[in-house]
Amino acid sequence: MLKRMKRGQVSLEFMMVFAIMLILLLYSVQNVTFKEGSASAESMALQINLEEKNLANAISNAISQVYAQGPGAKTTTYVKLTYLRDSKMISRALGIADPVVFITYGNYSDVGNGTYVTIIGTGFTASLTGKNKNVFWSQSMYSSILYTNSSVWSNSTSVTFGSTTVNGLQISPAQLPPNLQVVVTWDPAKPDEWTFNSTKGALYININLGG
Repeated sequence: MLKRMKRGQVSLEFMMVFAIMLILLLYSVQNVTFKEGSASAESMALQINLEEKNLANAISNAISQVYAQGPGAKTTTYVKLTYLRDSKMISRALGIADPVVFITYGNYSDVGNGTYVTIIGTGFTASLTGKNKNVFWSQSMYSSILYTNSSVWSNSTSVTFGSTTVNGLQISPAQLPPNLQVVVTWDPAKPDEWTFNSTKGALYININLGG
């Protein structure tokens, strides 16, 4: 009788463990499907946003460094990119079809000037504030509004931010390298220029205050 009870207890315990494992498996499958509004989609969107902000910070910091040193200065920095290189992940997490990374430079309200980074595409509507914020800005020392001048950008495109038409640089996620090289110079003989070289995986920026 005791043996039968032990066998019954083992069988019951096995069934309970099996049921728990099945529930965990179903949750895991649900968690990687990137359904809109799911915890996994929101977490991935946050990672993408953090990488956008980090890219904006890196560019603005490099520009500030060159501006502080003066004409003839040059600096190079590297930005590690993971999420911004995956168009499928971006589409699933942000709900934007055919995503493209958009970079520009200019003023934000009365705070100052700096680098903007966002992801544009079908379904994109620029939002600078609030819960649905999808445009990230980082202040820099270089006081110049460049998004009004399409000639600054090597692959210029325009985006509407509210009632403002903004020009900037567009880069396909597939073109971005794992480590983006950002090279900033102040060459007085050249105008403001922003050029992305997909072969070298580098973003070249020249600043020229008043030039």
